Amino acid sequence: MVNQTAQGIIEDIFNKTKEEINKLMPVNIMIIGKTGIGKSTLINNVFRENLAETGIGQPVTQHLRKITKKGIPLCIYDTKGLELKEEVQEEIIKEINGKINELYLKGNEQDYIHAIWYCINSNSNRIEDLEIELINSFAANVPVILVLTQSFGESSYEFKKSIEELNLNVKAIQTVLAEPFKISKDFSIPSHGLKELVGKTYEVLPEAVKKSFNNAQKVDIEKKVKEARVWSTGYIAGSFGAGFTPIPFSDAAILVPMQIGMLAHITAIFGISLDKALLSGIVASIGGSGGAAFLGRYIVSNLLKLIPGVGTVVGGLISGSTASILTTALAFSYIEVMAKVAEAEYQGKSYDNEQIAKMMKEMYEENLKNNHAYA
Repeated sequence: MVNQTAQGIIEDIFNKTKEEINKLMPVNIMIIGKTGIGKSTLINNVFRENLAETGIGQPVTQHLRKITKKGIPLCIYDTKGLELKEEVQEEIIKEINGKINELYLKGNEQDYIHAIWYCINSNSNRIEDLEIELINSFAANVPVILVLTQSFGESSYEFKKSIEELNLNVKAIQTVLAEPFKISKDFSIPSHGLKELVGKTYEVLPEAVKKSFNNAQKVDIEKKVKEARVWSTGYIAGSFGAGFTPIPFSDAAILVPMQIGMLAHITAIFGISLDKALLSGIVASIGGSGGAAFLGRYIVSNLLKLIPGVGTVVGGLISGSTASILTTALAFSYIEVMAKVAEAEYQGKSYDNEQIAKMMKEMYEENLKNNHAYA
């Protein structure tokens, strides 16, 4: 039986969100390039929680380490030493290809290298024959995206054009400036290219790890919003379709476990830091801290009045369409709040519980009215 107190719902969402994240198959990305080209800066600006600095790096070969962090469904394989002399480079190539083949031989998709970012500093304005050989070699087994780091100015775009003319076996070539480049005290070139890199990587990944990549990346919040909306719409259609049996007002709490599962899944998509205080603010925004929470009976008895023509229906029945309106409003409001919370978190900011509660309440009431208007 679901605990319908506000605290019980907070615990349920918190625990089910952790379960959803644990279900995600880690996405494995190998990042290859010489020392000093900005790989760590790239990693920290694309993925959550400054992964290159705060993640745990474990050596897997002499020139390859694996970076992971609990709660982020991502493994980064980082290379070093490509700038060393030729005989050592050949050794490194064998290590990398050997590791790729070893992981594939396991026959388990969760161990595969799902994509490679091959990084070259745009300011070098050259690509070595060995690098061309490397890129084509890796691309025979894994989708490769050529990332031109520290790209700004006309020369970097000319460099890109020259590489495009080589017709390398890569899925895409992307110029990036991972962090703003300061020109003077009062002027800097803004960062660019990260959102495009995330989008191109997402497209080449296997379906099984796209959700994991979306969870881990912090660049494109709209991509998280889109995935959450698509998923929640499918959930609502499946759970509250035309054949849904009308439920008595007194049994409205049957919606609770379904809605908790939905909110947990949405939270997992956004990949924000899991915080019971944050969830408490959202729960309190609609259900209050002492009642039967913002799901089930509380929604019916207090918020149905926001839907014209429905009223409180005390003692009556909740139709499938009404349940759908309520759950759709809940889902879309929660997604909007998560997007704002995620954006603030990735910028090193935060909202307090009172602000979150106010946002959720206003969005929920607005979405209820809009959903009813289009029902």
